[in-house]
Amino acid sequence: MRVRFWGVRGSSPAPLGPEVIRGKIAAALQRVKPHDLVNSETRQRFLNSLPPGIFGTTGGNTPCVEVRSAQGCVVVFDAGTGLREMEKWIRRTRQKITEYHIFISHFHYDHILGIPYFGALYDPNVKVTFYSPYPAMERILRKFMEVPYHPVDWDSFNARTEFRILKRNEELLLGGMKIYWIRRNHPNGCISYKCVEAGRSFIYSTDTELTPRDFERTPKNVKYFQDADVIVLDAQYTLGEAIEKYNWGHSSYSLAVEFVREFSIRKLYMFHHDPLNDDAHLEGILRSARWFDSRLEHHSSGPLDIELAREGHEFEL
Repeated sequence: MRVRFWGVRGSSPAPLGPEVIRGKIAAALQRVKPHDLVNSETRQRFLNSLPPGIFGTTGGNTPCVEVRSAQGCVVVFDAGTGLREMEKWIRRTRQKITEYHIFISHFHYDHILGIPYFGALYDPNVKVTFYSPYPAMERILRKFMEVPYHPVDWDSFNARTEFRILKRNEELLLGGMKIYWIRRNHPNGCISYKCVEAGRSFIYSTDTELTPRDFERTPKNVKYFQDADVIVLDAQYTLGEAIEKYNWGHSSYSLAVEFVREFSIRKLYMFHHDPLNDDAHLEGILRSARWFDSRLEHHSSGPLDIELAREGHEFEL
């Protein structure tokens, strides 16, 4: 399976403003040396040497993660504003996709904002299936697009749309990839999804406030989380912020690291970045998470692979 991040911010979009862009340019200019400007090769080498927080951005679009199976089945987790970026890329690369499977974690705005602007929904040659265990899914999404909230209602879509209500303990098989789900701790509820293909596993777990119950090695927790290859996990806060914002439904990076260690998950992508945090702040959180992990007792397991989920980044399992 191939995974790509199209939206990694939480709560609201966080586009780069002119002041931020000027700051990145200024930071780059402060680092440049005469030998970096000799020719195009040295200039490119200099740019490639810049930290991610200067030469690039973590991204400002809200949650949307694409997973493609080896058979080419397109599965999308959440339909935030990143969904538009996915569509732009598909158009630019002239891909002909006739079916999408969109799994909604929950219906807070940041996770569904991309739906009205997803061009595939206006194509009569396309089928889009929405998945959720919430029986009211269709009613909620239709209401979201009613006047006066949006000038075009759901019935204006030309694509064939279907609403699939997931059953408890249901296991789906899409394009050779198995998909499971469990409920997570978040106001109004939230769903985590897990993909398994060819012995490799990927977990999408956004909007999760970790509690002691999540760390319990119950049969359910062990079956779902133990030894997963990759988890995309809510790590929006520092520990102090998590305490201050108790019961807001999000986790600290330190709890995320401890949770991943508890279930021997191989790689952590910290996700649902706070819209108030700029790239420099997020890079600091990444350093802090790695430092925190280095202070935990690992026995013989070695350092945990920790990264920020970055818009446009892709990897293969």
